[in-house]
Amino acid sequence: INTVIGDRSFGADPGRVTACGLALARGLSRAGLLPCGKHFPGHGGPVADSHQTLPVERRDAATLRAVDLPPFVAAAAAGVPLLMSAHVRYEALDATRPATLSPAICTALLRDELGFGGVLVSDDLDMGAVALDQEPGPTAVAALRAGVDLLLVCHPGPRLDAIRAAVLAAAAAEPALRRRLEQANDRLATLRSSLPPWAEALAEPDEVAARVAGSRHAALLETLRGA
Repeated sequence: INTVIGDRSFGADPGRVTACGLALARGLSRAGLLPCGKHFPGHGGPVADSHQTLPVERRDAATLRAVDLPPFVAAAAAGVPLLMSAHVRYEALDATRPATLSPAICTALLRDELGFGGVLVSDDLDMGAVALDQEPGPTAVAALRAGVDLLLVCHPGPRLDAIRAAVLAAAAAEPALRRRLEQANDRLATLRSSLPPWAEALAEPDEVAARVAGSRHAALLETLRGA
C-alpha cells in the first residue's frame, strides 16, 4: 500500500480508479468546478514522499502502462480539463528527469500519444523533490520547456520572484520557449472561457470571505487561507 498517497486515491485497481475518477470529474463539472486528475503518469508505486525528496519509480514500462496509465488515458479521452504532473522519476520513461521536467513524459507521452488537449499544471515547485538543492528559476523553465502549462508555487516570496525573473529572461532569449508559452497561454485562455460566469467574481479571496462570512464555510476558508 502506498502510504504517501493513501486515501487520496480511489484505490489500486485501474478500473475502479477510472470509474470513480471520471464520476467525480463529472460531478465537479456539473457544479461549475474544474476537475484536475493527478499525479501524471502515476504516483502509486514509489513510497518516498515527494514533499521531502525525489521518489524513483522502478517498475517497467509495461507495468506502468497496464496499471498507472489507464485512468489518465480515460481522462484525456473524456476531456478532463486539467492534469497535474508528478514529481517522480520514472526510470522506464525518463531515466534522468522527474515527470514534471520531462519532455518525454509531459509532451511525447501525454500530448502526442494520449492526445491530452487540456492544461497541464505542475505539482508544487516548492516541494523537496524538485526544490532540494536546486535553483527555482531553472527548474521552472525546465518544466515549461517539458510541456507544463501552469506552474504551481504555493509559497510566494523570493522563490516566486526568482521563477518569474528566470522565465522572463529565458523567454526573451529563446524563440522556442516563447512559442511554448504562447501555446500554454492559449490553453489557459480556453480553460478560463469554460468557467461559469460567477467564477471570476469569486476569484479574489477578500470577496470570497465577504460572501461566506457568518456561514459554516467561513472557518474552512480561514483554514485554507492560512495553509
